[in-house]
Amino acid sequence: MGYTSFGEYVRILRIKNHQVMGDMAKQLGTSTPFLSAVENGKKNVPAEWVQKIVRLYGLNEEETKDLTKAVEESKLQYKIILGNAGVNQRRAAIQFARSFEEMDDETALKIMAILEKKEELN
Repeated sequence: MGYTSFGEYVRILRIKNHQVMGDMAKQLGTSTPFLSAVENGKKNVPAEWVQKIVRLYGLNEEETKDLTKAVEESKLQYKIILGNAGVNQRRAAIQFARSFEEMDDETALKIMAILEKKEELN
């Protein structure tokens, strides 16, 4: 498995700051193997890391948005709260979950286009 979006982002950040993985791991209060597992998508990015990285590397607003986006793109799991969802929303979420692993890129792009149009309409 290659680097995740988060892994790519922090690797570039380390290079810009003339650091190695061990340096960043120490600053984040973790081990080098754990940081490596996060970068490679074997572990989720711990929630507290975003603010630590922002503070440690003095990231500006745009860089913080890029980091946050990279973290979101690197998540292994998402939890959907269905408590206030209507019947059709629940059915759609369940069907999506059942179909996810077999979904091809073309179908994923079509679904994203539908959802993006919905956002534009609101």
